[in-house]
Amino acid sequence: MASVLIAGCGYVGRRIARRELQDGAGVRVLVRTDDSAAAAAALALDVRQIDLDDPVTIPALSLRDTIVYYLVPPPSTGDHDPRLGRFLAAIPAASLPARVVLISTSGVYGDCRGEWVDEDRAPHPQADRARRRLDAEQQLLAWGAQHRVPVVILRVPGIYGPGRLPLERLRAGEPVLREAESPWSNRVHVDDLVRAALAAARRGRAGAVYNVSDGRPTTMTDYFNRVADAAGLPRPPQISLDAGDARFSAGMRSYLAESKRLDNRRMREELGVEPEYPDLARGLSACLGGGRAAGEGP
Repeated sequence: MASVLIAGCGYVGRRIARRELQDGAGVRVLVRTDDSAAAAAALALDVRQIDLDDPVTIPALSLRDTIVYYLVPPPSTGDHDPRLGRFLAAIPAASLPARVVLISTSGVYGDCRGEWVDEDRAPHPQADRARRRLDAEQQLLAWGAQHRVPVVILRVPGIYGPGRLPLERLRAGEPVLREAESPWSNRVHVDDLVRAALAAARRGRAGAVYNVSDGRPTTMTDYFNRVADAAGLPRPPQISLDAGDARFSAGMRSYLAESKRLDNRRMREELGVEPEYPDLARGLSACLGGGRAAGEGP
């Protein structure tokens, strides 16, 4: 039976855990908060709470022959990821994992002016959040080469799925950028991301990077409009970029400053992952029913 460790077991991590359990793997998870520990324990997972911001309390991690999925986000400030560095430092040289799959972000490419982007494009992160993610990629690839541990990087755009749609934002009538100014953006349904992660753990090339997306980029405004239509909610009001400077959060403004279209051919050809939800029409249909989100009340 395979041994799996999931570091950072939130929305995506719990879905990876369920799939690995279904495949007969023994699954351990590392989490930080009590809420995450309770959610993981409800799935009958072997849970351990650690705080990667507190190096004194991080135990040695015995990971011999273990597949590791690393989903811990970097800190919210700076341009480096010390959490990943502490995680790697806690792995004894005599107990190395069989493989590590890192969930990174397509934000490392920066603004590509709407061009199609494949994995050969040199990263050029422009936001600190993306610089931290690129630092994590570089740390892990260097560590993997040093210790001869296969490392696979998944660069992921916006993730949507059941329980992860902007319904409250739509109900509040918050504005979006007008369509004429809205840049290209990319998405992936959570189930397709999970399939790609499992494929990367089983047959991804050591040192390889894979774009994971549905392959059908649209704009963020189009995304909000489609969610509203599928959920039976009013479409959000649209405002200009100039007006948005005062209305949009700093995080939203940083996303709107980048435009790219992700090429997912390597994912499809090397990992053998054809998206089950190749467009928003099919993905949102799977998330929503009867005009409300799955699992939500009226």
